[in-house]
Amino acid sequence: MKCGTESISALRQRRNSNSHTLSTPSAAAMGEAMKDTLPESVRSVVFKESEKLDGSCPKIEGYDFNKGVNYHELFKSMAFTGFQASNLGDAIQLVNEMLDWRLADETPAEDCSEEERNLAYRESVRCKVFLGFTSNLISSGIRDIIRYLLQHRMVEVVVTTAGGVEEDLVKCLAPTYRGDFSLPGADLRSKGLNRIGNLLVPNENYCKFEDWIIPIFDQMLDEQNSQNVLWTPSKVIARLGKEINNETSYLYWAYKNNIPVFCPGLTDGSLGDMLYFHSYKKEPGLVIDIVQDIRAMNGEAVHAGPRKTGMIILGGGLPKHHICNANMMRNGADFAVFINTAQEFDGSDSGARPDEAVSWGKIRGSAKTVKVHCDATIAFPFLVAETFAAKRKRSAETSS
Repeated sequence: MKCGTESISALRQRRNSNSHTLSTPSAAAMGEAMKDTLPESVRSVVFKESEKLDGSCPKIEGYDFNKGVNYHELFKSMAFTGFQASNLGDAIQLVNEMLDWRLADETPAEDCSEEERNLAYRESVRCKVFLGFTSNLISSGIRDIIRYLLQHRMVEVVVTTAGGVEEDLVKCLAPTYRGDFSLPGADLRSKGLNRIGNLLVPNENYCKFEDWIIPIFDQMLDEQNSQNVLWTPSKVIARLGKEINNETSYLYWAYKNNIPVFCPGLTDGSLGDMLYFHSYKKEPGLVIDIVQDIRAMNGEAVHAGPRKTGMIILGGGLPKHHICNANMMRNGADFAVFINTAQEFDGSDSGARPDEAVSWGKIRGSAKTVKVHCDATIAFPFLVAETFAAKRKRSAETSS
């Protein structure tokens, strides 16, 4: 060993000896030292004094299952659960306000008619409800909930896509089945199966649809030629609802209860295929006027008179814009509930939040609105249960 160096063992011994003589400050002492040296500006930023929220904001609190399973109370608790549960809770409350509104709630305008001053009349005037939905929801079980609403005259105007019309009719002829989102397209194609998300529709369903609808088109063409009938998309849809004559169909109930169903994109689906085939069978085929329908659709909003209007729109695309645009003609709707999963960041109308429609005059600045960022197959059944269905149940109990 060289002079002036220590062995490793000696070094370790000396270090261990020193560790017993050096004092380590306590955590409390270190905290006090930091407090003494921490600039007050840092403390004021990190521990900024809070604004008091008690009494001005609801407290977040979920449902307590110790109270048992009470679905009504569970749904009520959603408004105070946070995130999209709160938006769904707000949507439930908003639709109930929409359904509860009466003209009697408003102060009569100075220039209103004598009829509008009559209290009984004012009590009878309700909000006019526009319902919009995309075709995938009719492919799903939401179709049956929509059928319930039209069966009991709970909405007054419907807007959908071509698929939202044809899928209702096809389901009267043959069922749609549950599959899986991961089923490979090429394999399904070889089996003659069409996939809608995790739903399966056999090709033969559309063959049955063609066999059913072409003779009806023949009759309608004869009426066009012999009686000068001017067909519009809504008149075609009403006729198909009449012809299907099936109580599981929402179009049947729309026809029976004289509720208009508008679809300016009537050819954008299997219905378009059928009209295409039929036009070659008997040229030039049916003539369908969309201009008369836009007059009728916008008129539903323009001629609502002193009534408030409310929009419940599931999904985006054509139904969402068509309803919003019609309400622009009356300076905007008074209530709006959107349920969809589309985002606003691509500038699409589908993903736009209600406030964007306010900028166009499609929703009034004073309107009550909410968007629920959720799959409508989850949110809509709960919403209907706590609004339309609950009110109908209470009305039935009261009348009995």
